[in-house]
Formats: sequence, structure tokens, C-alpha cells
Amino acid sequence: MFFYKKLSQISFLSRSYAFKFLFVAFIGIHIPLIGLLFLVLYGNFSFSPNEILIFALLMTLFASGVTLAILKHLIKPIEIASKALRNYKKERQVPNLPLNFHDEAGFLMRNIQETILEHERFIVEKQDLVYLLSHDLKTFAGQPQSLATLILEADPSDEIKELAELIYQSSNQQFLYIENFLKLLKEQDEIVQSSPGLKMIEFTSMISTVEKLVQQLLIIKKIKLNVSIDIQKDELLIEEELLIRVLVNLIDNAIKFSYPNSEVNLRIYKENTKLVFCVSDNGIGFNHNQTEELFKKFTKMSKLGTSNEGSTGIGLYLCRKIVEKNQGQLNASSEGQNRGSTFTVIF
Repeated sequence: MFFYKKLSQISFLSRSYAFKFLFVAFIGIHIPLIGLLFLVLYGNFSFSPNEILIFALLMTLFASGVTLAILKHLIKPIEIASKALRNYKKERQVPNLPLNFHDEAGFLMRNIQETILEHERFIVEKQDLVYLLSHDLKTFAGQPQSLATLILEADPSDEIKELAELIYQSSNQQFLYIENFLKLLKEQDEIVQSSPGLKMIEFTSMISTVEKLVQQLLIIKKIKLNVSIDIQKDELLIEEELLIRVLVNLIDNAIKFSYPNSEVNLRIYKENTKLVFCVSDNGIGFNHNQTEELFKKFTKMSKLGTSNEGSTGIGLYLCRKIVEKNQGQLNASSEGQNRGSTFTVIF
């Protein structure tokens, strides 16, 4: 930005990005001519035509190099603006672009900065509004639930009791939907705000944490978790906490759709340059044409587990978002209904 700033201080160049390029090109073109004139007019020695020709060629090469170098630096504002947009898109990093330039490049940087700040304000306001509405909706959903509870406590007739139970269950479903919606917003923010950069992760200690988090679910359904770790540690872009969340979600999903007294397998291994986390089960499985539907937000494939466990419909969607945000892939496969399923995370 040095040459751009210096040229912007010249009054007749300050408001035109194109004039800066033309000015530098004009000076660069005339450097060889000026040098040649000085050599001929003020040189104390006599030069042969060949020497003058060589001098002119050298001056032309020098001037071309200097001109191209300055022109490259003049493109810096465009590069900075492009990088700012890329970082905001990928990492939601709010830039701090200079706003004190008045040519086309300056307007570009100012517009990008103001647009990103306005977008951030819109996101914050939208989240505040959604949380406020969700809070009010929970209050409204709670009122019929409270009334249904009072009716049930009054020992009503079977017909009224049945209707009160329907109201209670409907209110519970509304609560669940609102809580899942809030969870989706919160976790999407966490995914976006996670910091990039390689981190060394020790898989033995990490899997120990994962096992503790799913232990109660395993005990309830009498399911055995088989763990195989072929590689002890590796560097990954993903935060360890987010990777734990992904694995817990995948294992929880495998437990939910596995039959009691069965097994779930977790394997970590290297395949050429790829690091693979594989969670497999012998549960209800799914049809091949349903694979992508599994990863959709509030998927229609959301259903009860083998022991009537509830499903939010956003777990796999968030897992894929987390993995892809950290330059990985999350895939699912199954040989069909009641033939188990396999979920594979690849970095």
C-alpha cells in the first residue's frame, strides 16, 4: 500500500485509480529517454553508437522492471479487498479496511467494509429477534401445557383426560421444536467462529472423553462400544471440542438406531494421506437413495430410535457443517434396511 498511499497524496491523482496507473506508466516510459538525454548532453566522454544503444536497452529494462513493480503494488488495494471478502466468507473475520481514500479502489474498500459491518449488525439483530420470539413462543406453548396439567390433576373423565393428554403432548412437541431451533442457531454460530489453524490432537485421551459422554446411553441399551485406534495423534484444523461433539453425535445416532444387546464400532486409522474416523453399527440402516436426506436440516427422515428415543433432526446436519468447515468430509453408507449403517469422517 506504500506507493498507493504516496500517489494518493498527489492532488490530481487522489480521486482517480486509473490516473495513478497512467502516471506511473508515463514516467516509466520516459525514464530511458531522460537517461539517454542526460548521457548525451552532460556526459564527459564520447560514446560509440553501440554503447549508446546498449545503455538505452539497459535503461529500458530497468525502467520496465521498476514500472511493473510499482504497478504491482498499486494493485494492493484490490488484493486487500479480495482477501477481506474471502476471510469473511470462510471465517467470518470482520476486516478493518482503510476508509480515507477517494478513488475507485478507495470506494471499493469502503463499500466492502461498510457492507460487512452492516451484515454483522443484521445478523446480531436477527439473532436477538429470533431468541426473543423463541422465548415468547415457549411462554405461549407453556400456557396450554399448564392448563392440561391442571385438568389431569383434577381427575377428569376418561374422554377429557385423553384430550388433556393430547394437549400436553402437543405442547411438549412445540417445546422440543423451539429448543432444537435455538440449538441450531447457537451451534451454527460456534461453527462459524471456530478459529483456523492446525492443532495436534491425541486420540486416546479424546476418545476417553467420548466414551464417558456416551457411557450412559450404552448402559441403558446394553450396547458394547468397540474402539480401535490405529494412529495415536495427528494435526488437524478442527478444534478438539468440535471433533468430540461430532463423534459423540455419530455414536449417539448409532446407539439410537441399534437394537439392544448389539455393538457399535469406532475406528480411527490412516489411509494414505487421509485420516479416517469410522462409526458403524448393525442397526436399522437406510436405503441408498436416502443418504443425502439424512444430512438435511430438520430432515423428514427424523424418526424414533429402536427404543422410542426422540430425534431432533439436526444432529447429522450440524456434524456435516462442522466437518466441512474444517476441510473434511462426512459420508454415510448402508446396505439397506436392518443391515446397519456406517458414518465416515475424512480429513
